[in-house]
Amino acid sequence: MRYPIAIEPGTDQTAFGVAIPDLPGCFSAGDTLDEALTAAEQAAAAWIDATLDAGGPIPKPTSLDAIRTNPDYAGWTFGIITIDPALLDDTIARVNITLPRRILKRLDALAAAAGETRSGFIAHLTLEDH
Repeated sequence: MRYPIAIEPGTDQTAFGVAIPDLPGCFSAGDTLDEALTAAEQAAAAWIDATLDAGGPIPKPTSLDAIRTNPDYAGWTFGIITIDPALLDDTIARVNITLPRRILKRLDALAAAAGETRSGFIAHLTLEDH
């Protein structure tokens, strides 16, 4: 998925700023243009992840021309970032993993201290992380 971005020019004293207008409140910056673009992709991925976790909709990208003609971005440069469509896949997948026994023992001890089973403890951690 490709989202248009607006890039505020940087100087020797200020970073490049990048706004992603289709994702309200999503922005980034970088000392170089390359850093700013990489940070914009990371910010967009985090925004999408947080929005999905909150049960919100992910806006469809608007056209680059629509962003380019927006007076809020007069004097800015424009571009496109690509977001991996897999980020939008919110389906649950069951996985089977193999871990060293020492890690399993630590997980079991943490789970017991929390009054939970290993699987319940892991599920609880997973929900907290997102």
